[in-house]
Amino acid sequence: MPTTRLGKGRAQHQAFLRSLADSLVLNESIETTLPRAKAVARYAEKLVSKAKKGKDNLQNRRLVLSRLSSAEAAHKLVDEITPKLSERNSGFFRIERTSVRMGDNAQLAKVSFVDDLKSAKKAVKPTTEKPSTKKTATDSPETESKQRQARVRKDAHTKVQPKMTAKAPKRAGVRGNR
Repeated sequence: MPTTRLGKGRAQHQAFLRSLADSLVLNESIETTLPRAKAVARYAEKLVSKAKKGKDNLQNRRLVLSRLSSAEAAHKLVDEITPKLSERNSGFFRIERTSVRMGDNAQLAKVSFVDDLKSAKKAVKPTTEKPSTKKTATDSPETESKQRQARVRKDAHTKVQPKMTAKAPKRAGVRGNR
């Protein structure tokens, strides 16, 4: 954990880093101020190292889950991103200074993965099924609209009625029931 807490208390600082790391994993790059970028890069480096071991080790996967805000980001990091970073042991992120913010003249920086994750090889599972290219009679737009209308009519007849709840008992007391 870095010594500076970016003007926040300990709990707020941890939540803030989790949120930034979550966004970094989901979007694969973020733009923020330079001190925040440096802090989130340090935090995320450790997460990526754990995630690389998490493919084989359940404990490391759980640590990554506990240190990110969403399970979606943790699973994306372990299952999709780290296999593409297999040749690296460290230095997963790049911090580039971009511009200066208009309001307070703060230096902005972009944090992104060093490797281009979109062009990296993906582990594709081979499929045994071949998609059928035949067009059936039920695929026409007219039958689709009729089926949609039938579903709407069916849903209209099967609306769930709200349950009747018992009335609250009357208050007994000096002032009576108000």
